[in-house]
Amino acid sequence: MNSVINYVEIENRIVSATYRNLMIGAKVVLVEKASDQQLPDPITTIASPAPAGSLRIRLPATVKPGDYYLKALNGHGAPVAQTVEFYVS
Repeated sequence: MNSVINYVEIENRIVSATYRNLMIGAKVVLVEKASDQQLPDPITTIASPAPAGSLRIRLPATVKPGDYYLKALNGHGAPVAQTVEFYVS
């Protein structure tokens, strides 16, 4: 089963994304593209029993302008999917 996370848009520092085949307990994290480092905040945990859904992630003020992407991690912390990059202004 291939997990997928798709970036939809960013508006007013809220990132919208959809996902498929992510199980309960999977985490979605924000990664800075330049350093390839996961940011400590925000981290979103999938709580829905449905394997498909959508996310709205509010970016804290500490997220600086730049290129980012979302990465989905399974319950063991291993990466299973990521979005295309997007720019935060």
